[in-house]
Parts: sequence; structure tokens; C-alpha cells
Amino acid sequence: MEIKALATAGRETRRGMAIDHQEALSSSSPASSSFHPSAVRHFYVAVDRLLFKMDTLVDLLGVTGRRPFLPVVLCCNSRDELDAVYSAVSNLTFISSFPLYSDQSETERASVLENFRQSTIRWNQNANAHPDDGVDPDNQKSCMIVVTDACLPFITLGEAPLAARVLINYELPSKKETYLRRISTCLAADGIVINMVVGGEVVILKGLEENSGLIVAEMPINISEIL
Repeated sequence: MEIKALATAGRETRRGMAIDHQEALSSSSPASSSFHPSAVRHFYVAVDRLLFKMDTLVDLLGVTGRRPFLPVVLCCNSRDELDAVYSAVSNLTFISSFPLYSDQSETERASVLENFRQSTIRWNQNANAHPDDGVDPDNQKSCMIVVTDACLPFITLGEAPLAARVLINYELPSKKETYLRRISTCLAADGIVINMVVGGEVVILKGLEENSGLIVAEMPINISEIL
């Protein structure tokens, strides 16, 4: 699978992507006390202009989101951005998307988290499934939570990590502690981080990379090689 060519001339300038050669861990187990961010594979997608960022996200999900049962977490820095992103992705037919808001009731929040954890279970059981395996596509949808840092699971209060396969940082956090918290809270031990970077945000990403001792590679075109 390849990310489809972007429709506008501006988006056609998106740079080619090189594959990360770091070896992936074979385990699909949830995050645990042995979880370490260096075990995760980190990538970035360079977007030429902020104007094209949402379209690039939708194109990215058009490839990654078609893997059956794939559990994805998408992180934003603010509620306004969360609302905009959720509005753009909520109508994608191949992904079941759920927002986590700070003003949600405890019952609704628990329901969203439980639905997502059920998706991670199905992913671990059916990681090699394909959409043409004879199962109703509506029952193979990916599952995605759109969230801000303030609404991530509270491990210290007894909420379990999300253990997603993919974490998309639609907006980069400015602090390495926030970046690392997203990883430990959202990802399984063999998870993948995709950072969306626009213009000057490359400097922020490089700072996070250096301060955290991580390697962030450019995203490969052939996404199936990393999923």
C-alpha cells in the first residue's frame, strides 16, 4: 500500500519518505512496567504548510486506518484542535473514531476506553487479517481515540494504558516529558509513533529527539513495512 498522491499542487511537494531500519520488537503485549520508549519506532511526516496538514492526516489514515481492527490514538495539544480533527475524521467509513473530552461523564469516558481496549484485543488476535478475508468490513473497522494530554488515561488513578498499535502526534508537545507520557500511556511495547511536522516544528522534533535519546526517522512510503 502507498499513500495516495495528494490532489493539489501544494501537497504534491511533500517530501519522499525513507524507511526506518530499526528492528521492531515481536511482542504485541500491552504497556507494562518493562515498557521503554526506545522499544517503540518513531517516525515523522513532513507537511509543507499548515494549510495541508488536515488533508495529509486524512490521506495517512486512508492507508493506516484500513488495517482490520487497528487501534490508533491521535493526540492534539488543545480542545479546539481536537474538535477540528474529530470533525474531519469522524465520517471516515473505515475507522470508528471516539473523542475523549475533559467534560465527559465518567460513564461515557469508561465506555470509550473499554471499546478501545476491546479493539486492541481484536488486533492482537487478528493481526494478520485482511479486509478480503470474508468477514463483514463493518466488523473489521480500525478504532481511533482522539485526545488531548489532559484526557489521557490516568495510570496513577487506576486506569489502564491504551496499548494502541499506532500513536499519531497531530501536534507535537513542546516538552519531552509530555512526549514520553503519550508513548507510555498510549502504546503497546511494539507500537509506532507518527509525528506530523509542519515547517518550524522540525526544530521542536529534533529537540525532543536529542533530549530523549530517541531516533526519529522519516516515514516510509510503503506503510505496510512498519505496521
